[in-house]
Amino acid sequence: MMRLAFAFLLGASLYAEPQTYSIDASHATAQFSVRHLMVSNVKGTFSKFSGKAVWDPSNLAAAKLEATIDVASVNTNQAKRDAHLRSADFFDVEKFPTMTFQSTRFTKNGDQIKMTGKLTIKGTTKDVTFDVTEPTPEIKDTMGGYRRGATATATVNRKDFGLNYNAVMETGGVVVGDEVKILLEVELVRK
Repeated sequence: MMRLAFAFLLGASLYAEPQTYSIDASHATAQFSVRHLMVSNVKGTFSKFSGKAVWDPSNLAAAKLEATIDVASVNTNQAKRDAHLRSADFFDVEKFPTMTFQSTRFTKNGDQIKMTGKLTIKGTTKDVTFDVTEPTPEIKDTMGGYRRGATATATVNRKDFGLNYNAVMETGGVVVGDEVKILLEVELVRK
């Protein structure tokens, strides 16, 4: 009986250790949405990104996330618009080929997790807070590895990052809205 209790406690303490994961980009999405002509939303994705995370559900102070996105991989399903987004008017991928995020803290209030960190776009770094849907419980995949998933959302002002291009419409509105919604869906693989 004592051995069983000791084995359970040992197993529980091992489970409680922070685990390090890498982002499985083939099962993840980095998406954005921005207002166009003040009447609809244009959505886009970045298809090339990488990152790692450290997660311990019992100790949010140990949690970390680092991610890097290849900005040239932007895709809005419209080649001319994508080329414009890569230009100096927007992301200027020749000078700034990547954007990065580095978490600085995680907090929890009830079921809601907030992830705050440094988002760098076009050479400008700002603090951004994401709302995180708590990572799923870890599962064993078909190859014997361990995975979990999470969703994070935030809204930023693109002008805060030097993405200033716009055109005024005849009716007084603008072509591109300032507010950009970010949606990250990630699948994490334990290292």
